[in-house]
Amino acid sequence: MSSTRAEPVRFGVIGLNHNHIYGMTDLLLKAGGELVAFFAPESDLVAEFSRRYPQARLARGAAEILESSNIELIASAGIPDERASLGVATMRHGKDYLVDKPGFTTLDQLAEARAVQRETGRIYSVCYSERLQNRATVRAGELVRSGAIGRPLQTVGLGPHRLNVASRPSWFFEHARYGGILNDIGSHQADQFLFFTGSTSAEVLASQVANFAHPEYPGLEDFGDMVLRGDGGSGYVRVDWFTPDGLGTWGDGRLTILGTAGYIELRKYIDIAGRPGGDHLFLVDQRETRYIDCRDVDLPFGRQLLNDVRERTETAMTQAHAFLASELALRAQVVARSLQVQAVSA
Repeated sequence: MSSTRAEPVRFGVIGLNHNHIYGMTDLLLKAGGELVAFFAPESDLVAEFSRRYPQARLARGAAEILESSNIELIASAGIPDERASLGVATMRHGKDYLVDKPGFTTLDQLAEARAVQRETGRIYSVCYSERLQNRATVRAGELVRSGAIGRPLQTVGLGPHRLNVASRPSWFFEHARYGGILNDIGSHQADQFLFFTGSTSAEVLASQVANFAHPEYPGLEDFGDMVLRGDGGSGYVRVDWFTPDGLGTWGDGRLTILGTAGYIELRKYIDIAGRPGGDHLFLVDQRETRYIDCRDVDLPFGRQLLNDVRERTETAMTQAHAFLASELALRAQVVARSLQVQAVSA
């Protein structure tokens, strides 16, 4: 029989290299977590984090947080190729882990994390924020589960982003450090494909990548797509770094969920030439086409994760799902055809 503790889950933060760490920290705080300490080697990143979270103590090093007896959970948005090793160390220190996507940059990292997670029983959760922290996507999940569009057949996920070259650190352009565009951005869409189709096993049918317009950054991929097939449905994913400056947000992220009795389309961050703001959901069924305002939809992920830390449950996200979404993105990256190579040989 489960019991609920009155005290909050105490967490630490290690690695501040992506701004997603602020959304992750905020969701844990809003869910009732207590931020105890943080560490990063970069002085500028430390200064900004300290300004936003003055209650957090700056640790002398990562080891101090890992070895702390009163910290249960560690959150990280470090450089992508360093995230898996921190997660392994976190689990081996008897703590749970919440990491920004991508949670891995190689299949070997994923294999090690899977083995250590089985060995320790700790949580290795990947924060797929385009689903977990987007109100329209959360509402779409509720509608799909209620049968609003019948049986889901396919997802079409589009993840365009603005490049903002001037604001990017050097590692952003190093392929080995971010793991490729399908692994980096595409992990969001792999997560949504599995979630909305209810797939628990899946494979990559085809994938391709390119650097179409940025030869000055040879490690960058600015386009990628992949086709997925699961035991619950199919999926198509396209991601890119081509959002033009004329758009009023960083990317016109979209998701379409096709079902046997209708479909849902999400305009997550902007409804171009339409309604203001984000979180737009359109539902088309056998009776009508309607717009659903999702601005007041609850985001339960933070509460669920902290409860999973307390109760050793899997309500926020199953461990199998977290790993499989990452695996699909990694495998798509490994087998992707390079469109540039094809053009040269033609």
